[in-house]
Amino acid sequence: GCGHTWCLGPHALATKDLLLSPTKVDRDNDRFLLDGVAFRYVSGSLHYFRVPRVLWADRLFKMRMSGLNAVQFYVPWNYHEPEPGAAIANLLVILRPGPYICAEWDMGGLPAWLLRKPKIHLRTSDPDFLAAVDSWFKVLLPKIHPWLYHNGGNIISIQVENEYGSYRACDFNYMRHLAGLFRAILGDEILLFTTDGPEGLKCGSLEGLYTTVDFGPADNMTKIFTLLRKYEPHGPLVNSEYYTGWLDYWGQNHSTRSVHSVTKGLENMLKLGASVNMYMFHGGTNFGYWNGADEKGRFLPITTSYDYDAPISEAGDPTPKLFALRDVISKFQEIPLGPLPPPSPKMMLGPLTLHLDGDLLAFLNYLCPQGPIYSILPMTFEAVKQDHGFVLYRTYLSNTVSEPTRFWVPNNGVHDRAYVMVDGVFHGVLERNMKHKLFLTGQVGAKLDVLLESMGRLSFGSNTSDFKGLIETPVLGQTILTRWLMFPLKVDKLVKWWFPLQLLKRSNPQTPSGPTFYSTMFAILGSSGDTFLYLPGWTKGQVWINGFNLGRYWTKRGPQQTLYVPRPLLYPRGALNKITLLELENAPPQPQVQFLDSPRALADHGPWPHPGKAPKGLHVRPHLLEVAGEES
Repeated sequence: GCGHTWCLGPHALATKDLLLSPTKVDRDNDRFLLDGVAFRYVSGSLHYFRVPRVLWADRLFKMRMSGLNAVQFYVPWNYHEPEPGAAIANLLVILRPGPYICAEWDMGGLPAWLLRKPKIHLRTSDPDFLAAVDSWFKVLLPKIHPWLYHNGGNIISIQVENEYGSYRACDFNYMRHLAGLFRAILGDEILLFTTDGPEGLKCGSLEGLYTTVDFGPADNMTKIFTLLRKYEPHGPLVNSEYYTGWLDYWGQNHSTRSVHSVTKGLENMLKLGASVNMYMFHGGTNFGYWNGADEKGRFLPITTSYDYDAPISEAGDPTPKLFALRDVISKFQEIPLGPLPPPSPKMMLGPLTLHLDGDLLAFLNYLCPQGPIYSILPMTFEAVKQDHGFVLYRTYLSNTVSEPTRFWVPNNGVHDRAYVMVDGVFHGVLERNMKHKLFLTGQVGAKLDVLLESMGRLSFGSNTSDFKGLIETPVLGQTILTRWLMFPLKVDKLVKWWFPLQLLKRSNPQTPSGPTFYSTMFAILGSSGDTFLYLPGWTKGQVWINGFNLGRYWTKRGPQQTLYVPRPLLYPRGALNKITLLELENAPPQPQVQFLDSPRALADHGPWPHPGKAPKGLHVRPHLLEVAGEES
């Protein structure tokens, strides 16, 4: 019901005969102009690649109803999805196509295949990198062109690169090259800008691109905006990433930001007439293997949940933070009339008992049908063209090792976790930046299997390419181990296509350890809803619902204890759903899982992210479950 051209899509100009003027910087009055009129945006970040496509419209509608007039998107090069339509929700778009996006996303959105040229210098004017960037942008940017505001679309500005000043390369030729490419394809009218933290403005800003800054509620706004004025003496003040919360790392506490500090900071910026984008407004989920990682003294992979303590929760529900921010926004601009939608229905099921399907090694022919790659020294994931997930490295002992002997990888060469087995028996784990000690024995000819897991590539600030796998040659005692077979594993294909054929490779009857598959079928008898998969007693692994890779669980390390399961992944009433787990270390004696109606974190971290409720009574039948009492 929106009469504006952007709701009618690109090229509506022909019929509407409107003259739309792009976003302009009014340096005399320190503001933006849109269609020649003073304009300020209050925007929020949404990552469409972290939200199932069927839920995009729901999340965008809630953002509009919160009083936002714009939404900020990244485009992850390595995910290769077209940007979604925000037009229907009557939101303007601030687009951030990269090529690097950070976003706590695997390799900051850069495709892992770039590292097949191991000497490549990412995010610089290295000809190999620029050639790849150019060929991607020559596909992406022409698709964006018709959606620019002055062409009848809703994109009001486009960011070039992302916090480049935090990257030590400081290669101005690279930034000039990108700016030139954007201008050549998108034209001179669209507002192009950069975003950096205060310490990154020096290397991140560029003549001809509008400079913006990012900071959170705890930072000194006056000091940072004063610094910004050195780079942009006139024009509107812009905070492109005002942090409403923060990300979580495995093994650290869940991050939160108080409602009071976030709303007060927003109000102070809006009083100055600044334009603000809130990062994140809705965080979403790192499904599959897509999470990124940081290096802060050690390697820190990011959790599957990207809830971010944002105003709209991971499950898409309005939180108290949202209502408080909406009150602040309403003091400065009109907000849409009408209530926000209530929280989506949630459901509980279980507990469910999972069946042992067999250990990972038993399925090797299905996981790697093309057979292994042979090399004297181990090769990286990138060298064997495996972008993420798992590679099995296999060698055979060339002499008998009768005394327990240390197995290790020099120079922190495990990227990122190694699950070690001798003749199919699990012996333990080696982990990047961790001083685990592992001792092995074995007869001559014993089969040594090392399953390597990529935990996500570094996504921020790092100047080194984050290769995965065994990046150094393992050593047993004093012996360098050579003659490796490498099996790049297609785990998702196995789960999606082979397991439905009821392949069973039931191994040893006692509780197995090491990488092992479990699964069960279940039906929903009542009405279905969003739910949270709880895996008490499990250690670490990957989980699939109806063949969809929900992401990593790491119950033992936390803080995240439940995985968000969006309702569209489940088959409703009576149809059989399948859950599959790849447990990498140790399953509980009772291999059970359950679905809860609210998320959980480690008990000592309190409810997470929003208060949980006590479980209601459940009736359980074999494979068939229903919730007793009222629906949640």
